[in-house]
Amino acid sequence: MFCSIMYIAQMGIVKISDEMHEQLRKASKALDRSLNSQAEHWLKIGMLSELYRNKSYEELRNILFEHDDLSIEKIIKTKPKVNLKITK
Repeated sequence: MFCSIMYIAQMGIVKISDEMHEQLRKASKALDRSLNSQAEHWLKIGMLSELYRNKSYEELRNILFEHDDLSIEKIIKTKPKVNLKITK
């Protein structure tokens, strides 16, 4: 089964499995985040981990702490600033 999570900010609907939605709900409760905030956190960590495969979760999380309004454009622009390398 798939459920839909609606992101109000002009993005529309993102469909995820019921199982993923349940994991998202549990994580958001455990980490005291809203459902949307938890989903956004996982999406940002996922984007960073694809770009910087050699970095640990802690290093990726630190990048998020340094850049409050992180977007894919800012990730690409800040690569030299945070001195990260992409490994293939």
